Amino acid sequence: MIKDNQKYFNRLHVLLDAAIVAGSYLLAWFIKFKSGLVQSEAGLSEATYFSLLLLVVPLFTILYGVCNLYSSKRMSGRVHEFYNIIKANTIGLLIFIAVLYSIKQSHFSRFMVFGFYALNITFDAIVRNFIRYVLHFFRSKGYNVKYILLVGYSRAAEQYIDRINANPQWGYVVRGILDDHIPRGTMYRGVKVLGTINNLFVILPQSKLDEIAVTLALEDYGRLEAIVSLCEKSGVHTKFIPDYNSVIPSRPYTEDLMGLPVINIRHVPLTNTFNLLMKRIVDIIGSLVCIVLFSPFMLFAVIGIKATDKGPLIFKQERVGLHNKSFQMYKFRTMEVQKPSTEQKAWTTRNDPRVTKIGRILRKTSIDEMPQIFNVLKGNMSLVGPRPERPFFVEKFKEEIPRYMIKHQVRPGMTGWAQINGYRGDTSIRKRVEYDLYYIENWTMAFDIKILFLTLFKGFINKNAC
Repeated sequence: MIKDNQKYFNRLHVLLDAAIVAGSYLLAWFIKFKSGLVQSEAGLSEATYFSLLLLVVPLFTILYGVCNLYSSKRMSGRVHEFYNIIKANTIGLLIFIAVLYSIKQSHFSRFMVFGFYALNITFDAIVRNFIRYVLHFFRSKGYNVKYILLVGYSRAAEQYIDRINANPQWGYVVRGILDDHIPRGTMYRGVKVLGTINNLFVILPQSKLDEIAVTLALEDYGRLEAIVSLCEKSGVHTKFIPDYNSVIPSRPYTEDLMGLPVINIRHVPLTNTFNLLMKRIVDIIGSLVCIVLFSPFMLFAVIGIKATDKGPLIFKQERVGLHNKSFQMYKFRTMEVQKPSTEQKAWTTRNDPRVTKIGRILRKTSIDEMPQIFNVLKGNMSLVGPRPERPFFVEKFKEEIPRYMIKHQVRPGMTGWAQINGYRGDTSIRKRVEYDLYYIENWTMAFDIKILFLTLFKGFINKNAC
């Protein structure tokens, strides 16, 4: 079975990828020079083009390995795999172009280079998805299955079983659980407690397991070293699933302190000086562009507010931002003028009578938020980030909602991951925090661009506007 011959399967996969790379290269050459579909000019000889296959094939297969395209497909997602295909091919393309210029082959067909790039990504994605489909088919029939034993009954064990049951295409079967505190015969989602942890001495010599997952509860971690040592002596692959997911994120940031592993409880990419600088540059350029683009909408708001209501145009409100520092956030005034003491503690509700007629339009279309572009330019805010809240509510939520204050480790934003997923206005604060934390821990410049792009399509119209 494949599970017993993974290394042979990977070698076959490398040969298959080499064939795909060579086939894509030759097809691109054929389309350019022999098919008649593309105008072909006199250039390099066929021998020159074909000789470069000796560089292209090993280069791309090595890059596939570097980009983890030969790791097990059991628990890897299609989207992540496709991303790695694009990454490997893009790096390969850049290296190939650099080599062509270094050996002074400037007449090499650019159409063929980029044609090969597109064809290789397409064919490799198709073949890998076909292989994935075949593997899933055999696993659904009971073949290529891995049998797992869990050592320790905990929240981590339950969560692991939940995910295994929800994804039968992974091909995992949990044979049972060993635990010293839960009675033998106890069932969880079809998985039975088989006995105590000491039963390992009987089970391991039988060699009928593919993996052991150590899922001890926190109070049993004193036994962890002895259990891992026993499992590894048996030769069975052992994995550790920690029972502190509520404290440490799923993708913790680790450091090596002269051989001592250090786990950062929260990895915030924007604490990196380079990342912070790049985001600030984008904010400055983006805010200047937005001021120009959105000036007609802001002019409409000014005229509408002045024509329908007395009072100031701009509404300033104290909000809590980066490092828990307060700042004045700007908005077009959409409500009747109130006493500051009332406004600071009142939560806007649906159909709030304090909202003016023009204010409802501005809120519904998010035009009321546009003056915050100047907050971005000043550095109080960013184009993308968690939405800032008033001090009164910050004090309230930090006691009620776990990890709420983590959002203040980055600049607040005009739009964010929570907002484009529908959590704005009168919606769940807990869900907002959940999305904000995901953004903070997984920030990249590409993620910011994605959020800004999605904001254009579903971020301006606020269905939850009050």
